[in-house]
Amino acid sequence: MKLIRKLLFPFAILYGLILWVRNGLFNIDFFKVSRFPISTIGIGNLSLGGTGKSIVVDYLLSKYHSMKSIAVLSRGYGRKSKGFLLANSNSSANMIGDEPYQFLKKFPGIIVVVDEDRVSATNKILKTNPQINLVIYDDIMQHRSLKTDHLILTTTYSNPFFNDFPLPYGSLREFSSGNKRSNTIIVTKCPCNLSGDMRRNFEANCNLSSDQKIFYTKIKYSKSILNFSNNKMRIKDLLKQEILLVTGIANSDPLVDFLNSEKVLFKHLKYRDHFNFPKKSIIKIKKEANDSIILTTEKDFGKLSTLLKSSRLYYIPISLSFFNKKEEYELNERIKFFIKNH
Repeated sequence: MKLIRKLLFPFAILYGLILWVRNGLFNIDFFKVSRFPISTIGIGNLSLGGTGKSIVVDYLLSKYHSMKSIAVLSRGYGRKSKGFLLANSNSSANMIGDEPYQFLKKFPGIIVVVDEDRVSATNKILKTNPQINLVIYDDIMQHRSLKTDHLILTTTYSNPFFNDFPLPYGSLREFSSGNKRSNTIIVTKCPCNLSGDMRRNFEANCNLSSDQKIFYTKIKYSKSILNFSNNKMRIKDLLKQEILLVTGIANSDPLVDFLNSEKVLFKHLKYRDHFNFPKKSIIKIKKEANDSIILTTEKDFGKLSTLLKSSRLYYIPISLSFFNKKEEYELNERIKFFIKNH
């Protein structure tokens, strides 16, 4: 395995250099960059996934959906459709992607759009929905043809971008120096015992510029689980039985750690990120569950609920949590400042 990685190293350098040149051409305005006459927030990462982008999008939607007319625009990774698609009440997770479907169901008042071409999609959104005054872009970091008012980079504490390397040697989509394009860095999945020294060491490795700011967050799991009828079951009531945990996300370790900390007994069927759960996997899930509770993530629930159609299928809500209210307030004031002065 080590030998294979060494052989891949030159290709990673070549890939990184190609992206470095591309970014440089955007920096000197060789390529056209579009901006729009509304407030825009972008969330992205430098690695392939699992950095908590969707939970940050979810957090922003929870903050702004009642105050602004919002559209959220995503590629809709893993969907079975292509091109521009405006989500509606008949949309499925397979058609628009699991994360956009989650946003649609959780915040029914917002406009959810999926498209690979972010610039074209934004023009269509504004043409058909002139009331929109805020667009939130999911996974926008490498889409240099569009400039947002505020760009948020997400990275996990345990696997930060500065310890990684470009594909195929590592998991970065570009060199780690790309973090300089962001206005704000949100560190996700931090340990609960994060100390001042740990923060300082992390920030030193980020090599922040004077106008960048970093914020540290944790994942907060609900103490209750929900099914499609919004029936609640407390986590502590699961202690009397073994459940089946089904995940199709990039990193299920935090959820596994949480369930272990709550002393929940479970079997785990682990699938790759954005898994579409074909018939074969559904048969296996039903067999493994054997009438026990099936627990999944909020993202996977959108797909599994239509395939399993079982009242025994539950998901566990999660939210973004800050270490104190002061830091959360500072982040929101920072975002408001940028989008107010776009």
